Amino acid sequence: MGAEVFVPFTFFVFLGAVILVPIYLKERTKQSAHNLLSQALEKGQQLDPALMRQLTEGQKQQQDRPRRTLGSGVVLLALAIGFVCANFLGGGDFTDGALTTAAVILGALGVAFILLAIVDYSSKKKDQ
Repeated sequence: MGAEVFVPFTFFVFLGAVILVPIYLKERTKQSAHNLLSQALEKGQQLDPALMRQLTEGQKQQQDRPRRTLGSGVVLLALAIGFVCANFLGGGDFTDGALTTAAVILGALGVAFILLAIVDYSSKKKDQ
């Protein structure tokens, strides 16, 4: 396997791990909390209202989703601009190359996240 295949493969495996591992760990933590609650209910123990409030508090963080989405979009656009600048400073050709491809992908994702944030903000204003 040559470097032209290994490097992109490694990049996408790393990117997938960075995205999927925190999601997996968060879901595993939620599942263990639910298992603990179900075991407590099976044994006939009373549930503390403060504990229930603390466990459901994570759902309230979804209210700030448009702001997080906007932040992600801005970061992705900044990365795309960084790749374009790196390509320019490295004397690369803008018509082809790995840096240009990465910049296009990150820029498209950044624009998509910003558009999603705009839609979320507008729907949030209509709900209020």
